[in-house]
Amino acid sequence: MDVLRLTLRQLQIFVAVAQGGSTTAASLAIALSQSATSSAVTELERLLSLQLFDRVGKRLLLNDNGRALLPRALALLDGAAGIEQMARDGGDQAQSLRIGASTTIGNYVLPPLLGGWAAWQAAAQASAWQSRVQIGNTGQIARAVADFALDVGLIEGACHEATLQVTPWLQDTLVLVAAPTHPLAQENIATLDGLREAVWLLREPGSGTRETTDQALLPHLHAYRRSIELNSSEAMQQAAVHGLGIACLSRWVVQDKLAAGQLRCLQTPLPAIQRQCHLIVPRHKQTTPALQAFIAFATSFATTPGHAALMQKH
Repeated sequence: MDVLRLTLRQLQIFVAVAQGGSTTAASLAIALSQSATSSAVTELERLLSLQLFDRVGKRLLLNDNGRALLPRALALLDGAAGIEQMARDGGDQAQSLRIGASTTIGNYVLPPLLGGWAAWQAAAQASAWQSRVQIGNTGQIARAVADFALDVGLIEGACHEATLQVTPWLQDTLVLVAAPTHPLAQENIATLDGLREAVWLLREPGSGTRETTDQALLPHLHAYRRSIELNSSEAMQQAAVHGLGIACLSRWVVQDKLAAGQLRCLQTPLPAIQRQCHLIVPRHKQTTPALQAFIAFATSFATTPGHAALMQKH
């Protein structure tokens, strides 16, 4: 058997430098002197006979070799962290999950999903389990999963992280809504000219809703001439209710306000807007029984005819 020359500490230092962009930033993150950090990077490159960074002044930028190593290093460190937690917590580690969800899914789909997951755990007589949830926009969740900060992500936008395994999950429908008093809500069919002149309520760049909105609307509108950018779908919905403008939002978000008559769907000449939601995990991750079970449960949830009715109760 070959003797391993690499250490986890070397890989931890490599990841810290890759994420921080310099040995100075990395040394602060991992409580090591700058000179020791620099020496560790040099020694790692010597052991591998590969240059991992391009030196640009004081900056260390990943080159092709470094980019190829980074996901593998993250996977090894994640596996080592799992072993340490298993040693601390015994069998409980297998029931620990870090779940990420983009904003719309996190606020409107995840609660009933987790409710079903908790019931499944009870039926399986799990003695102990923990789930930690992080909610952010699609880009933030994808980045956290790629960095192994999360075990699994549920996102409503496209995923642009090459190191992730992306599986189609739920289908979502977006609708254009405005307050019933909005001039375009008074028309049988809103015109393109009217839509171009309207004030648009938009999510921030990086949001799955914003990406879908841009792809669906800008070919027809060409630009948002007047707009207000907000960083949550709930804020957009409330702004629309108060007559600030038009919002393009998931039907999951607006269904209660539509039912209460506080918002109205606009009739327009634009095509229907649908998007594919995805389940994402790192390609190189060592899956635990809990993660495998959660993925199977989430997949079943998506294919169960009653899941839409379940979400309407929340």
